[in-house]
Order: sequence, then C-alpha cells, then structure tokens
Amino acid sequence: MIVRYERPYSYAAHWARRIARIAFAVFLLALLAHRFGPLTTPHFLALASFAAACALIAVLLAAVGLTRLWQVAAIGGKASVSALFYAALPLGFFGYGAAQYFLRPAIYDISTDTVTPPPWIKEPVVEESWIRRNPAVTPQDREAQVAAYPGLTGRRYDGALDRVFQGVRKVVGETRIATTAEFGVENARPDLGDLAVRPGAGVDTSTEPDVIPVPATRPAPGIDGGIPGRRSGDIVLQGEWRTLVVGFRFDVLIRLREEAETTFVDLRVASRYGQHDLGMGAEFAEEFLRALDAELLGIAGD
Repeated sequence: MIVRYERPYSYAAHWARRIARIAFAVFLLALLAHRFGPLTTPHFLALASFAAACALIAVLLAAVGLTRLWQVAAIGGKASVSALFYAALPLGFFGYGAAQYFLRPAIYDISTDTVTPPPWIKEPVVEESWIRRNPAVTPQDREAQVAAYPGLTGRRYDGALDRVFQGVRKVVGETRIATTAEFGVENARPDLGDLAVRPGAGVDTSTEPDVIPVPATRPAPGIDGGIPGRRSGDIVLQGEWRTLVVGFRFDVLIRLREEAETTFVDLRVASRYGQHDLGMGAEFAEEFLRALDAELLGIAGD
C-alpha cells in the first residue's frame, strides 16, 4: 500500500504576496504621480504610509508562511519570498525616512548665516494640509542647526562680485534650481571706472564726435528698505529645487555680498512641507557649496 503525503497549503503566504503586490503598486503609482504628476506631497506621504502599513502586514504573513514551510513543509515558500521582495520598496522608503526623522533635528529651514538669514524675495506659500509646522523659525531652531551641522557655513571668495555671480549662475543650472525671483542682478555689471577708455576708440570720427562712456555709480551699501539681511548692493537669487527621485520641493535663496576685495556667498534652503526636512536641506546646501568651490577653484578664501 502506497501512502502519499499531501503538503498543507499556507494561506498566509499567498495572502502575503497579494497584499505586498498591492502595497508595491500603490507606492510606485504614488511616487510617479508625485514626481511627474499633480500629486501633492501630503497626499503622497499619506499613500506611502498606507503602502508601508500594507507591506508590514505582508511581511508578517510571509514570516508565518516561511515558518509553516520549515515546520510542516507547507506550500507557499515562493509566495513568501515574493511577498518580501514586493514589500522591500515601500518599507525601505518608510524605514529610511523614520531613521532620518530621529537622527536629524526637527527643523525645516537651514541657513549658512544663522545670525541674520537672508530674507526671501517672495515669501514661499505653502498649503499645509494635514502636515502642520511652526510658521516661524525660532532661535532654538538655529541653535539646533548649528549643533547638527557645524560645518555648514557661507563661502568667501577673493574675486569680484560679477565673477562670483557667473559661477553661481552656472552652479544653479547644474543643480537643477529653477529661478523664480531675482534682486540686485544689475550690481554684477562691471565697474566702468576700472576700464581703460580711449577717446574715440571704435567710433567713426568722420561722422560722429568722440564719445567717452561715463562710469555708472554703484548703489550705496546700505540696507534695502530696512529689511534685515539685505543690502542694496547685494545680489539675491531665489528658486525652487526638487529632489531627483521622489521630487520633494525646497525653496532656495542665494545671497552674494561684496565686502572689500572679496565676495561672500550665503545660502538658505527651506522645505515646503512639515516641520522636519529629514536632513535633505543641509545635504543640498553642502552639495551646492562644494560645486561652487569647484567652479571658483583658485579664488576661494578662508
């Protein structure tokens, strides 16, 4: 008499695969809609959290399926492994965000000038939805930034304002910052008083009299309209930057200030949503300043 052993069926393993596939599809569609479509960040985070919760349930069911496979050789090993594969993306995203949330300070606005941060040309307008945050940046926030990112400071370059401005323009394009507002760009025009002008150079004296260009007077280095952190001689660029993969939005402000024979560059980066930028603002600021150092190599000061 032949006795055939029939392997039990693990319903947990197969439900794990179904739920994990749903979680993967929801997260992927939400990511694409947020990066390339109209989905806002609050809605994306809500869908990503839902996908992560489903993925966690799938992992628990997959663990039950693998346990049953080990104990009684239940059918469902492939389904359990497949569930773990599909759950990896939403859980990995959520886990990385949670780690950054606890490891980084709860700030959303960072500046290389923590004493007098450069003011926005146009105040960013944010629709908070269900994500709330303190609208004002407090001195405690600046202290937390200094403690977390002590090396994040402005840059001083031994070059004229117009030369440094050219480098900043190039780096702005390389780092995918979309410029939305400008202030004081006319200050980057070369000072004609420093140029040697020959009377009649390049002019047809047979038809026109000698013309000597009159040097333009630069604005006085006073405070612009009483706004702290901005002078009339400054150059300020404001723009929007998005993370490459997910597409989180950040507002960026770059201030150039001429001091004696040097030019000082400050940077301000603020997240659009939430009280916590997960360290992405400081990471982008450091990346931008490193790129600017490389572009202006040879004229960087201490």
